Amino acid sequence: MPPSERPIPRFLAQPPQEPLPYGRWAEALGERFLAACHELGPAEEIGEPGEITWFPDRTHSGRTYVPATAPTSTGLELFGFVSYTREHEGAEAAAFEVQADYTEETAEANPDWDLDLSDHEIASWRGPEGRRGEITLVWGLALVRNGAVATAELGPTTTDQCVLADERFTLVSLDNYTGDFLEVKLYGARGVEMAVESLYEEDE
Repeated sequence: MPPSERPIPRFLAQPPQEPLPYGRWAEALGERFLAACHELGPAEEIGEPGEITWFPDRTHSGRTYVPATAPTSTGLELFGFVSYTREHEGAEAAAFEVQADYTEETAEANPDWDLDLSDHEIASWRGPEGRRGEITLVWGLALVRNGAVATAELGPTTTDQCVLADERFTLVSLDNYTGDFLEVKLYGARGVEMAVESLYEEDE
């Protein structure tokens, strides 16, 4: 094959390795996530968290990320992730880190949405001639039926993909690089494109 004209990283993260969190593991992750959420602001403003929705895990550079969202009693949505490391397969999770935030923009308030997306920059990447981009964790919910796979698209290049689990997906991709910005696409079982959304829709 000839040299690539677009030498950028693709499929940076391991595919999901575990089922969506449940039982004691979900409780342990949930305690950490909610503790971070309680620090976001006054309880009367944020509201009481509802049930946590977990998304597929993805592991990048030795750290596993498990994203989450939860509605609140004031109509907001909490979003973020719990991340951890393991010394080896089967070892206890350690070195936990948590990221949490909230938003007023919810799928319930936007019935025209096809995808409900959240994202967070987890690292940076430097390419040829010092060009810089962001390694971004993206998690989302497909709001249209019969989706099968979500992909991350940076310009003309597919940089990641994730099979849906209960309509949920998690992606890890280079973003904001040489003028290209990340888009997420949803495909059906037969490879038909069903939805597409940019992380920068509002800015555009």
